[in-house]
Amino acid sequence: MPTSVLIFFMIVVGIPVIGGIGFAAFERWLKHKEKMTAALNAQTAEKAAQYAAHTERLEQRVRVLERIATDKGLDLSDEIERLRDERPVN
Repeated sequence: MPTSVLIFFMIVVGIPVIGGIGFAAFERWLKHKEKMTAALNAQTAEKAAQYAAHTERLEQRVRVLERIATDKGLDLSDEIERLRDERPVN
């Protein structure tokens, strides 16, 4: 009789308690994964914005170089000096 009571106790009490603890641990892990995903998304968006800004600066510089290369020499040295003064310091 005591063995059957112990088995009954394990089934009625033990399994639900272990299942509840396991479920709580799974929920915590899932919330952690969601936070990590949100942080990674924010970091990725920030890097994409930085790359876009860098690409825009490079495109502006290429446009200036194209204009200088196709210029007939009229005021070329003045424009080069003006561009040197405008260049942002990184």
